[in-house]
Amino acid sequence: MDFRLSDEQQAFAQAARDFALGELAPNAAHWDAENIFPRATFARAGELGFCAIYAPESIGGLGLPRLDATLVFEEMAAVDPSTTAFLTIHNMATWMIGSWASQPVRDTWGPLLAAGEKLASYCLTEPGSGSDAASLTTRAEKHGGAYVLNGAKAFISGAGDTDVLVVMARTGGPGASGVSAFVVPANTPGIAYGRKEEKMGWNSQPTRPIVFENAEVPAENLLGREGEGFKFAMKGLDGGRINIGICSVGAAQGAYDAARRYMIERKQFGRQLADFQALQFKLVDMLTHIVASRQMVRLAASKLDENDPDSSSYCAMAKRLATDLCFQVCLEGQQIHGGYGYLKDYPLERLVRDTRVHQILEGTNEIMRVIVARQLLDKGADIR
Repeated sequence: MDFRLSDEQQAFAQAARDFALGELAPNAAHWDAENIFPRATFARAGELGFCAIYAPESIGGLGLPRLDATLVFEEMAAVDPSTTAFLTIHNMATWMIGSWASQPVRDTWGPLLAAGEKLASYCLTEPGSGSDAASLTTRAEKHGGAYVLNGAKAFISGAGDTDVLVVMARTGGPGASGVSAFVVPANTPGIAYGRKEEKMGWNSQPTRPIVFENAEVPAENLLGREGEGFKFAMKGLDGGRINIGICSVGAAQGAYDAARRYMIERKQFGRQLADFQALQFKLVDMLTHIVASRQMVRLAASKLDENDPDSSSYCAMAKRLATDLCFQVCLEGQQIHGGYGYLKDYPLERLVRDTRVHQILEGTNEIMRVIVARQLLDKGADIR
């Protein structure tokens, strides 16, 4: 088993690192403090292919493996997890449109999304259906050559500031088999956006509820066929769990790097902090958790790229492990900084705030355990 990255992958990661240092590092704290959604930065990311990393080449995407996408997202999240996390959501929605939209919809939206000129949101969660996503109640009724949407979504990243929505709505009976997916222009009449949520972190991306009241979209805006929406949503979430896991890895790497520098520069009791064995051990444990999480996420990404039948379990395990361990790494990095780690002058407090939600979104870590347990016990999967 070869864990080394190819020369091409290393060059791709370096390009992402350069982008992060040039575009994100000088601005991340300002965007966080002022709640700024940096559209111009996403457009520049699109110029490098970072808005459609694994989307099909037919719409202008790079068509690369999920493993390669983790390299980009990790480098960016080491500087700015919030902005990077939205970029992962946009990538997921762009991939879904490029993979399953009708040709007219693909032609209309695909190239613009791939270039970062237009941005997309993913709309699955509802006020009454979070972990139990299959119980969603937003409906899409077909009338002639159009579908009419009624219902509400909650916690939608980018809502109110993006250009198109990938919406899961019920076209049939109860349960997963009654759910379909639609491409909905964000300015469609009948769509109303609620107030921007005030959040603990992720402040460079807006989060709003959405209400659909007789919002009409052409029938050609259906993704795939009726009843396939939940399948598409779960495929999206498998990749989303890898994405958010690697965002945690990146943030933890950023916290580790900052803590290591601080230990070398800071002196107490006439000695560098790096001379104290207790802090040396803490730093080693941080790095060990980062390396373990990174390899778990990359393994899950490889399983997804290979269409492994157990890939969903690997994605769930990787998301659970990485978001738990790497949030702890960020906390430890903040602790090493002492009182300075609590100040906004240093990146640690932002890294802590931005990674906290990773244990909740894309399915809570408790639900990750449920997914894996069902594979092991109900389906008898032999995961090794």
